Amino acid sequence: MSAAGIVVDGLRKRYGATVALDGMSFAVRPGVVTGLVGPNGAGKSTTMRVILGLDAVDEGTALVGGRPYRSFRHPLKHLGSLLDAGALHPGRSGRDHLLWLAHAQGLTARRVDQVIEQVGLAPAARRKAGGYSLGMRQRLGIAAALLGDPPVVMLDEPFNGMDPDGIIWMRGFLRSLAAQGRAVLVSSHLMNEVQDTAAHLVVIGRGRVVADAGLAELIAAASRNRVALRTTAAAQALRVLAEAGARVTGGGRDAVVVSGLSAEQVVALLGRSAVPFSEVSAHRATLEDVYLELTGGAVEFRAGAPSEVAL
Repeated sequence: MSAAGIVVDGLRKRYGATVALDGMSFAVRPGVVTGLVGPNGAGKSTTMRVILGLDAVDEGTALVGGRPYRSFRHPLKHLGSLLDAGALHPGRSGRDHLLWLAHAQGLTARRVDQVIEQVGLAPAARRKAGGYSLGMRQRLGIAAALLGDPPVVMLDEPFNGMDPDGIIWMRGFLRSLAAQGRAVLVSSHLMNEVQDTAAHLVVIGRGRVVADAGLAELIAAASRNRVALRTTAAAQALRVLAEAGARVTGGGRDAVVVSGLSAEQVVALLGRSAVPFSEVSAHRATLEDVYLELTGGAVEFRAGAPSEVAL
């Protein structure tokens, strides 16, 4: 596998008065699953379309292996992508759909059968694709992305429509592509799946990169100075801790998360005030916590915020 990746540098794009991309820059490295996440309208799909040469930009470049995607004679041999699982002829079988793509790229029927087997679609390969479930269409789209055995793979929302078994398969499959040395870019709204799959994260909001770092690094930063507290007297604990300058938010049944105080300080304060508690421990943030913290100011449509711990 060649050491190719994606480099996005200074992308700017406007649609009339709307700024879609505002200096977008990041890289997708070989051997790594990179998650691309952000609110609706943040610029994820536009960025992917620019990488594929489907949308033009006002400024900046997007290169695959050091070259524009459209400069390749057989682009599927350099970058395989899935942007829309519904982009297929419903009257063709899954295999015929892939044969049509393979012919255009100078690939063989043998390669078609290999990728069908690879994505677990062999039992349905000769059925009309119009009758496929969304999960099966996702597998067909991934098979198409792999036809040219490309060093770079880019998938938009690959977990959509997958049943639990399919999601487990997808996690392992994406990690295996990276383990083979491929650069893998995955866009998804499903934070749990990104956390279980990606090693690196690019978080975007309003057309800009707001974080570009390893997943473990981002979670560690979001976990810092937060304490998980389990208590049957949440209202009393809230008053005591708030008076000491802490911020307390709900964390589930009889559980709260305390920011601004160490575990030792929380124990001492609750002990002096005779507030009962059963657990005080370092809080480990989730990718959802990281995402909400980083994109809080970049959400286009926002519902009313839930209240903090109810008194």
